[in-house]
Amino acid sequence: MRTTLTLDPDVHALLQDAAHRTGKPFKTTLNDAVRAGLSPRHQAKVPPPQWPVYDMGQPLVDLTKALALADELDDQVRVQRLAQVASQAHAGAP
Repeated sequence: MRTTLTLDPDVHALLQDAAHRTGKPFKTTLNDAVRAGLSPRHQAKVPPPQWPVYDMGQPLVDLTKALALADELDDQVRVQRLAQVASQAHAGAP
């Protein structure tokens, strides 16, 4: 089938390079590239990795309130930072 096709300059250069490298005609190189780009990829299915599993025993702290503890510790850090900013502002005030 004959058709008119407009190629971007970089694509044209890539096709010309490939045709020159392989010794194939430009038309054959273009058809091969289009076929390769449009054909479904047959990739081997790689099984998911098997991660090692370790028994860590019983937790040494109560984890049922871990998020509440993390929030409380975060709040304490914020309060300390605000206090530092406030003290610096008061020290610099006339």
